This record gives sequence, structure tokens and C-alpha cells, in this order.
Amino acid sequence: MATEIVDKKKKTEEPVEGKSKGLNTLLWILVVAFFSVAAIGNAYFQKDYSTPVRVIGVAITLVVAFVFAAITNQGTKARNFFKESRNEARKVVWPTRSEARQTTLIVMGVTVVASLFFWATDSIIVSIINFLTDLRF
Repeated sequence: MATEIVDKKKKTEEPVEGKSKGLNTLLWILVVAFFSVAAIGNAYFQKDYSTPVRVIGVAITLVVAFVFAAITNQGTKARNFFKESRNEARKVVWPTRSEARQTTLIVMGVTVVASLFFWATDSIIVSIINFLTDLRF
């Protein structure tokens, strides 16, 4: 069974066309630069521009940084991962309302019973320790 899964993974994996190491590094440098410009520019222009203008500027700068991050090799892998995750989430069979209610009530009941059990056990242990520490030899 395990070998079947490994074989299936090997067959379904599609090689991701990667960018060269230099281009990937350049893209990451641009990402860091745009994040820095957003942070430093917001602080630097605090007195010159109103808050809405600075928020729009920071938002645009961060969007550009995220676009550059998304086209790096790691960003491509992350996008593929999220696509596959969304496809898997669509396959989930969610419980009906009554099943969810029944399960919730069962969990609440078990929690109450367990709490009472641990409270009783704790009370017994405290009583025994109090009895033993009150003894004088």
C-alpha cells in the first residue's frame, strides 16, 4: 500500500519550472526593498501626508512586494500548494446540522463527566493530604 502511494506521488508530481538562482535572488531583494520602502516611507512622510494617502501608498507598495514574492520559486510552490489545498477542501464532506449538534452535545457531556470525576478525585486527594498532615506523632 505504501509503495502504491509513493508511486502515485511520483507520477502526479509535475516539475515546477524554476527561475534561475540569480533572478530568484533579485526578486527577493526587490520584495525586501518594497517592504522597507513601505515601512520607512510611512514613517518618513508622516507629517507631510495625511493618513489615508499614506495608507494607499503603503497598500500599493505591499501589493507590488507580494506580486514579486509570488513569482519567485518559493512563491510558485506556495501558490500550487494553496490551489491543491483548495481542491482538497472542496472534497470534504461536512456534517449536517443535526450531526454537528449531536457531536457538540456528546463533547459537552463527556467534558462535564470528566470534570466531575477530576473534581471528585482532587477533593479525595486533598482530604487525604489534610488528614495526613494534621496527624501529630
